[in-house]
Amino acid sequence: MKEGISMNIKYSTTEANASERLIDLQLSIQWETIDWRKVEKEVNRLQVRIAKATINKKWNEVKRLQYLLTHSYYAKLLAVKKVTTNKGKKTPGVDDELWLTSSSKMKAVNALTDKGYKAQPLRRVYIKKEGKKEKRPLGIPTMYDRAMQALYALALDPVSESTADTNSYGFRQSRCAHDACEHLFRILAQKSSAKWILEGDIKGCYDNISHNWLIDNIPMDKSILKQFLKAGYVFKGELFPTDDGTPQGGIISSIYANLTLDGLQKALEEKFHYGKSGKPNSSIRAKSKVNFIRYADDFVVTAATAEIAQEAKTIIAEFLKIRGLELSEEKTLITHIDKGFDFLGWTFRKIKNKLLIKPSKKSINKLIRNLSDTVKKAKAWSQELLIFKLNQRLRGWTNYHQPICAKSTFKYIDHILFQLLWKWAKRRHPKKSKRWIADKYWKSQKTRNWVFMTTVTSLVEAAKTPIIRHIKIRKDTNPYIHTEYLNKRKFEQGVRKLTGKFKKIWIKQKGLCYHCGTPMEINDNRDTFYN
Repeated sequence: MKEGISMNIKYSTTEANASERLIDLQLSIQWETIDWRKVEKEVNRLQVRIAKATINKKWNEVKRLQYLLTHSYYAKLLAVKKVTTNKGKKTPGVDDELWLTSSSKMKAVNALTDKGYKAQPLRRVYIKKEGKKEKRPLGIPTMYDRAMQALYALALDPVSESTADTNSYGFRQSRCAHDACEHLFRILAQKSSAKWILEGDIKGCYDNISHNWLIDNIPMDKSILKQFLKAGYVFKGELFPTDDGTPQGGIISSIYANLTLDGLQKALEEKFHYGKSGKPNSSIRAKSKVNFIRYADDFVVTAATAEIAQEAKTIIAEFLKIRGLELSEEKTLITHIDKGFDFLGWTFRKIKNKLLIKPSKKSINKLIRNLSDTVKKAKAWSQELLIFKLNQRLRGWTNYHQPICAKSTFKYIDHILFQLLWKWAKRRHPKKSKRWIADKYWKSQKTRNWVFMTTVTSLVEAAKTPIIRHIKIRKDTNPYIHTEYLNKRKFEQGVRKLTGKFKKIWIKQKGLCYHCGTPMEINDNRDTFYN
């Protein structure tokens, strides 16, 4: 009798396992056969409606549409896809859970809901600051909390984009640091341009934003918002509360930061651009020469005199105080344009009334350290692997600095890298002659001599990077409204910046992915260009 009971239990367990495997298989097939073009189209349709309602200040309609979007099956699919395809997809939260399989992703979509939602604490880690001894805190949410943040970010971003300052460029769709750079060039290049610059630095922006201000002013579900803000964090097994700030590791945090700082531009314009009638006055604006450019929590203000710059600083400090923020007195500087200032990795300086924009010394030194560290790690690497790693770093850096006066800097980087590679080669073959080492690792390629290369690949030459001027985005562009303009702009950017076979493929495919038909990025992995 006992043997019969044992056999029944064994059979039922096997049957249950087989049933689970079948369910997992069905979920995997369901995830892998999703039409992502349709998903993005459906989500975008609601986002456009939210953006239009925001522009028309129909806040009740905004709230209703946000509810529809956050409860949409398509939005949940897109939210899960976002957190399982970004760089942090293999970094777990406090629950050590990851969604690496197709079935686990589909289960997450089905489980995503606001009913009874309670955010888990963040896993606190500290990462090194470049060139500094102090470390920066980073909060890592669980996969489920990340997906919830991504879901609500889909509904909040159209509001943020529709209410944003026109001169804000950080963490916004279709905008980049190059737009901020080009804007600064336009307002500083003339002989009659502003001579004084206020370099702004907000002390611990993400860590100190007032929760009360966010709860009162962020247009989203307040119960979910409180869960995101009050989740707390775990460090070395101990739970700590979060009374202020928004975690830098959160997907939605950059939108919170932008919404918090939006309005700074208007506060300055009301003081320095408006007359007594409360309307814009061109003569007052021309006299003060105040312009405001922001990228995330970094900003600069131009001014005709140091006194006006100081007055602008006072207005900004008052604006920030309401939001629980303050300027760093040590890092917030008032500088003359002839002395120069650094912003977003570039140095802006006038020499004999001519504005020059070059890579900053800090940015150059950081690249050299990275290249040096890569070469030092490559003691046992093959030459092909070393070239691959160096090309990754060089392409990213040169593409970033491509629109500015960087030709001489690119030549300098090539010179430094040659010295690093020569030491690397000599270390590998200490008993060989210089001629033997040169013949082994350096070859001639078309018109180039001394090319660090193999039969398979070669090191890129930074100095060959063409300088291509960036065309600034229109200041009133909304990514949910002006899609035709943005698609045309991106295609034209690809035509200008890409070269050779990649340019031909870009033109042939009209800037779209051959497989899924979605727009490609100019700096995408080159494999995506092939059909």
